[in-house]
Amino acid sequence: MNPTLRYLFLTFLKIGATSWGGFMALISMIQKKVLETDAALENTTILEGISLASVLPGPMAVNVVSFVGYKLGGWKGALVSVVAVLLPSFFLMLTLAHFYFLYGDVPAMSRFFAGMLPAVAAIIVSVAINLGKKSIQDVPQMLIAIAAAVIVFISKSYLTTLALILTSGLLGYFYYFKGSAEMGPDASPAPTRYARTGLTILLTLLLLSAFTILLTPLHRTILLTFSGMSISQFGGGYVIIPTMQKIVVEGQKWLTDKEFADAIAMGQVTPGPIFISATFIGYKLAGFWGALNATLSIFFPTAFLTVVCARFFDKISKSARVMAIFKALRPAIIGMIISSGAGILWSNGISPFTLGVFALALGITTFLKTDPVYVVPAAGILGLLIL
Repeated sequence: MNPTLRYLFLTFLKIGATSWGGFMALISMIQKKVLETDAALENTTILEGISLASVLPGPMAVNVVSFVGYKLGGWKGALVSVVAVLLPSFFLMLTLAHFYFLYGDVPAMSRFFAGMLPAVAAIIVSVAINLGKKSIQDVPQMLIAIAAAVIVFISKSYLTTLALILTSGLLGYFYYFKGSAEMGPDASPAPTRYARTGLTILLTLLLLSAFTILLTPLHRTILLTFSGMSISQFGGGYVIIPTMQKIVVEGQKWLTDKEFADAIAMGQVTPGPIFISATFIGYKLAGFWGALNATLSIFFPTAFLTVVCARFFDKISKSARVMAIFKALRPAIIGMIISSGAGILWSNGISPFTLGVFALALGITTFLKTDPVYVVPAAGILGLLIL
């Protein structure tokens, strides 16, 4: 198919409204909708996007969305996709923040999430199974996937994940790269492409600098603080929590310790990335415009960086060496996806109810190919009715 901007907006709006469960949950939704249902993208592209996002700073989920949007619709596609995927979480967090500062509390949704999270875990595992069928072709790749799943499940450190990515890439290079022509020609970005991309970055920075001067001192501080956090934090949402606490609680004193803890909790209540907690902080500081400023500042710098890197990735990925690296990197990522699903199920508590919802959702999404957009809310409603 030839995706339009309207298709990208509506698709990622749905994904953004139903992707509870963190980074891998959102990736799983993309895999189900964009790849399996609509066949708008090749299977390996999503794995390439995850690999690129894993080594870049900022919110990994939104960076992958930026990568996919760029692949489907260029710069405009990336922009539309990122905006659409953030809209549901932004407005939900805005609503929660408004009532929080009005009444001082957030309505309990524990039963809804107790039903929903096992379904999210099932969707993630279902995606890993489908990816494995297409990407794992020999015994070494199978062993890499199993090892990655076990290691990531046991160790929650981002450094472990980064070491795993680097190690699997090296294994792929030394095991699969034979220097043969049939794997594809070595290629590198042309000098003119470097020049065009460099000019684009320079003009963007100049425009942002000019725009920053026009802001009020408070809005300028919000922009610089949250964009600085975004481009300096590697490893996804949970890595940024201690840094954000140091800056907004101990440094700027924008929030109390309790308010910060509640902001993080609400970030987990929304279907988007935990970075959306920035919306809560911005709302307290300057209302709607403060929330919008903080949200754009924490998500868009690294989304832009991802698109810039994706332009080079188009050329680099045709290299025989890079193709060999990805033959080991893809199964490692699949193992990490499985571990993510298992981790969500484990953290939600193992009970007959959670296992039942997990098994039912896994069967429905794997064999009946039911859209997760319907499965996840239905599981949440089941939790409300039964628990």
